[in-house]
Amino acid sequence: MEKVVIVTGASAGIGKATALELIRAGHIVYGAARRVHKMDDIRDAGGHALALDARRPEDLERVIGTVAEERGRIDVLINNAGTVLHGAAEDVSIDQARDQFEVNVFAPARLVQLALPYMREQRSGTIINISSIGGEIALPLGCWYYATKHALEAYSDTLRMEVEPFGIDVVIIQPGIIKTEFEDHTPRDLREISGATAYGAVAEAMAVRAESQLGADTQGSDPGVVATVIREAVEAGKPATRYAVGWMADRLLELNRTLTDREFDKLVTNFSGK
Repeated sequence: MEKVVIVTGASAGIGKATALELIRAGHIVYGAARRVHKMDDIRDAGGHALALDARRPEDLERVIGTVAEERGRIDVLINNAGTVLHGAAEDVSIDQARDQFEVNVFAPARLVQLALPYMREQRSGTIINISSIGGEIALPLGCWYYATKHALEAYSDTLRMEVEPFGIDVVIIQPGIIKTEFEDHTPRDLREISGATAYGAVAEAMAVRAESQLGADTQGSDPGVVATVIREAVEAGKPATRYAVGWMADRLLELNRTLTDREFDKLVTNFSGK
């Protein structure tokens, strides 16, 4: 069955792969992102591209309004747009932390508020929130990113219970280690924010590790594997509430759930180079 789908953050990575996968599957897809010029391939494939800056409330309203006006319905909202910032909790400014929440939590929540009236009226719909294995685990020097993903998962769990009576499903996707440009600026962030602070040694170790992976054929899954799972959730009669997908996703989540806190802390801090 053909569905009307909105995918945010569709200019690269998981968002772009998902938009193209759903177009190939025969769905009506609207990709939304700041870099509209990066979505020409979505248009060429038969999809639609809309400008969206997640920090601008008027953009959020315009995207939902445009799709509803053009199609008369919204079947699937995929909240994929996000941002990441690395630095020690003591060093990252509260304004920077607020921005992480603005993009990763409040923007998706506002899009949900705008889309839900249409879904409730049609008594059907699927909301897919792209979290991360970081929605359950945490690593050093990324506290605000992990805080946003933990928050998104709690928000999604409550939302799922609230909208289920209206025939609406809420799905959380937990990607593991995926090969995208999402964290290409991590070495710079680590050095600029924490390189000259009390956390400089671990920041430099993590920056060096991150640099060694940039542009290299490192371990990690292609965004397409996440897109395939998202399509399965979109097309399922009753999707699962959570899908862990990609390299190390299941393994890291299992370790986090079975090890004690201090055992897991030791494992990840050793990996991070502390």
